[in-house]
Amino acid sequence: MTETPAGFVVVDKQGGMTSHDVVARMRRLAQTRKVGHGGTLDPMATGVLVLAVGRATRLLTYVSGSDKSYDATIRLGQATVTDDAEGDVTATADASNVDRADIERILAAMTGEIDQVPSAVSAVKIDGKRSYARVRAGEEVALKARRVTISRLDVLGVRAGDGVTDVDVSVTCSSGTYIRAIARDLGAALAVGGHLTALRRTRVGGFTLTEARTLDELAELDSPVNQSLAQAAGRLLPRRDVGEEEAATLSHGGSLPVSGADGPHAVFGPGGDVIAVVRDERGRARPEVVLAPAG
Repeated sequence: MTETPAGFVVVDKQGGMTSHDVVARMRRLAQTRKVGHGGTLDPMATGVLVLAVGRATRLLTYVSGSDKSYDATIRLGQATVTDDAEGDVTATADASNVDRADIERILAAMTGEIDQVPSAVSAVKIDGKRSYARVRAGEEVALKARRVTISRLDVLGVRAGDGVTDVDVSVTCSSGTYIRAIARDLGAALAVGGHLTALRRTRVGGFTLTEARTLDELAELDSPVNQSLAQAAGRLLPRRDVGEEEAATLSHGGSLPVSGADGPHAVFGPGGDVIAVVRDERGRARPEVVLAPAG
């Protein structure tokens, strides 16, 4: 049986699945246990989930910190325990007459670098235990605010209904931003409560929905991997090309002369294969991750 090559898979995650569910399905499709993802999506969320197979899992650290874009729908007039539609409603208020100008003003104040309190039902750890586990055990949870960057937060549409108002938004933000928290905070600022009813991730770094495929579509292919290891590294990081001698040195964990690059960069050998990810420090380009196969 042919081994699935190392690389990235850009999945269009469907609703109702956890990110772990997607990884488990990919392990079966790729016929390897070595599969990971580059940023969790909640079960109700859909859209771009970047997976790595084989040695490419070592590149996931450079995916998880990437900025991300989302399309979302916020329902005003109802607060929930999870800040999304999967949680029980905890409070209601008539939001059918909320003014669009007020919505846009409050959301505009959330852009830029802000301190955001994560949703209580989240994977943030408190004394070694996930916040969501503490909430489900009946504990009161108070999380500390975290600095995040929301570079774009556009209102696409506002629709008034029976006691509620739905707000469609488009968001571009830094890693670690909770779109559910935006819904919660908008509802709180308007004194009507709010939660997220739909979330679709449209981009993770340079990976977009246009190249994403559902798991069912990927199952029809000879190989689910749609970005080779070299292609993935080249898209994620600046490129540096070296000759055979330097490639051999680096593949065994040695360092190279500095390149002057700012931050981590991928080093490619003469055959076009990616050898390692290096960073200039203490006068040398030192490997953070060695990707060359053993031997």
